[in-house]
Amino acid sequence: MSMPPVSATGTVPMDDRALSSLARGMVGSEVLRIAAEVRAAIASGRDVLNLTVGDFDAREFPVPAPLIAGIQRALAAGHTNYPPSNGIAELRQAVVDFYRRELGIEVPVASVVIAGGARPLIYATYRTLVDPGESVVFPVPSWNNNHYVHLCGARGVPLTVTREHGFHPTPEQIVAALPGARLVALCSPSNPTGTLMRRESLIAICEAIVAENARRAATGDRPVFLMYDQVYWATAFGEAPPLTPTALVPEVMPYTVLIDAISKSLAATGLRVGWAIAHPAVTARLSDLLGHVGAWAPKPEQVATAEFLVDAPAFQAARTDMERRLRERLGVLYRGLARLREQGHPVDAVEPQGTLYLSVRFALQGERCGRTLRSNEDVRRLLLEEAGLAVVPFQAFALPDEDGWFRLSVGATSVAAIERGLSRLEQMLNR
Repeated sequence: MSMPPVSATGTVPMDDRALSSLARGMVGSEVLRIAAEVRAAIASGRDVLNLTVGDFDAREFPVPAPLIAGIQRALAAGHTNYPPSNGIAELRQAVVDFYRRELGIEVPVASVVIAGGARPLIYATYRTLVDPGESVVFPVPSWNNNHYVHLCGARGVPLTVTREHGFHPTPEQIVAALPGARLVALCSPSNPTGTLMRRESLIAICEAIVAENARRAATGDRPVFLMYDQVYWATAFGEAPPLTPTALVPEVMPYTVLIDAISKSLAATGLRVGWAIAHPAVTARLSDLLGHVGAWAPKPEQVATAEFLVDAPAFQAARTDMERRLRERLGVLYRGLARLREQGHPVDAVEPQGTLYLSVRFALQGERCGRTLRSNEDVRRLLLEEAGLAVVPFQAFALPDEDGWFRLSVGATSVAAIERGLSRLEQMLNR
């Protein structure tokens, strides 16, 4: 006699009060919420220029063929078991050789730890270096630092940045925030702004961290660390070699955690291979933490990435192709918006510097298209509904100001789609 199905919830009422304080305080990704709304609009048959998620459409940005072939070979060879918690030896050595060749940085293999993309490494860095109640300094807008602060019970010290300084913190802002700070989180080229940190600013910030730690060493206090997210370095336009803290100021190396991955440089967001480079005392604990949560990268992808990174011609070919595709799309978008500005429309954009992203300002607050626009969210909805233009406001990256700035991402769209979207935007603005 078969039993009737049992409901997973039964009749017991449940709400957030049954959950932990951490869970109750979490805020889901605003970018993913907007992306779900956009997918629904596209599924309904609307022509939407989707400039929301920082991802790639494989038809527009294919993963390099040698990397795909390497994964297939690794699978055929039986590399389907657990990898070491800190990454396979071949990939850790490949990262050492890769950084020496491409960035001029010399590190020991013990300084490299591999994980399933940059996200778990960033979270593990927070958990390894920051105790509850300690301060983390980060710019706003920036990607997810406010959420990692919450997950670790830390105290966020957000620094509001401006276009004048390339949407990066100034050395003066960092110096003022260093006393009592445990971690400074920076990203260049930046998500969401797509802008590069200035060489002299990064040098000054690194020197300030070295000086602060010399002062702390004299008093026995724990050091302040710099977490430098550089997953977009290979997409920077004209940067040779790219700016890296430890290459500019070698004395900051013991206090730096470099975060990198193949996700953006190789359009390989779904392959989940990333690495951190830090002092061996730090990477040892990162490895322990990541091992407990099973956040390692899949072994076939690790084997293939190791082969790919040591193939200098293959990497340079992939980087050149990526830059060409990004320049083309960002250029069409930027020039189209500049043309609208020249026509007198309240639109502005920052010239592309790399990454997938363009910082754009739509100063549309007020009466538009028969509705009152009071916030960036109102503007976002207007652009989606009236122009089929899907964008993400800087509020999704912890910026409180309702000043009209948005992130536009071109990784999942074509030049033709961008041109159609610009045409619809012009028609809406003319109305």
